[in-house]
Amino acid sequence: MHIGIGLPGTVPGVKPQLLLDWARRADTGPFSSLGSIDRLVYPNYDTLTLLAVAAGVTQRIRVMSTILLAPLHNAAILAKQAATLDSLSGGRLTLGLGIGDRADDFGAAEVSLNDRGKRFEAQLEAMKRIWDGEPLSEDIGPIGPPPARPGGPELLIGGYTPKAIKRLSRWGDGYIAGGAPPPAARQGFELAEKAWKEAGREGKPRFVVGTYWGLGPDAAERSAAYIRHYYEFMGPVVEQFAGAIPSTPEAVKGAIQAFADVGVDELICWPCVPELDQVDRLADLLG
Repeated sequence: MHIGIGLPGTVPGVKPQLLLDWARRADTGPFSSLGSIDRLVYPNYDTLTLLAVAAGVTQRIRVMSTILLAPLHNAAILAKQAATLDSLSGGRLTLGLGIGDRADDFGAAEVSLNDRGKRFEAQLEAMKRIWDGEPLSEDIGPIGPPPARPGGPELLIGGYTPKAIKRLSRWGDGYIAGGAPPPAARQGFELAEKAWKEAGREGKPRFVVGTYWGLGPDAAERSAAYIRHYYEFMGPVVEQFAGAIPSTPEAVKGAIQAFADVGVDELICWPCVPELDQVDRLADLLG
């Protein structure tokens, strides 16, 4: 199982220099990818912009959206941005996409929440045509630049319903389960595998999961505070979530092993503590 590390771009108050230093430090370590979480109505850094900057200060490590809320974006512009990032990074982009469900994000973007699934499928269809170099329509020509990888960057599809997961059988390269515990993540992936086989695709989809962690002094308290702030819309149930974030070396190791045991291909460890020593602490823990 490959281990990626998230950028702390969603932690309120994080300094820009820390994000650059974090990316550089991760690039020298054992990590496979740098991940970024997406929201609109929150004091986070924009996902694609952050990943582009991270790609610019690194050489080896991949950059991954975990996940990007596609229905908040125009499909043609998103396809062009993704192809640009994939090309300039030398093919290091993995584009994780989902539909989201926060009404305030959709209100701010001035797009409908109710038909987001249908629009997402239309977006996937349009982006694939763009990345293949085809005209967007009878009246609109091709949109460049060409991505580094023929057919577009690696594409992961997120979601937990059978309908959402089935989308990857047509458009995706893999399944991403964001924040799900190991058993639930595995159930989602099994649905993805089934849809993949029913579509007659060869091999199997990639299985990627994101999970939170924190290490060092006061890690439990600081991690819980961040989770409460980010997921305050969940109401009282957020307390149980906040109190369960792995915050000791033993707990983090146990969480990583649990995901390995259910067959995850790549685990993205989202940080809750915006301190540069977190990169070293996790690298040391991985050995």
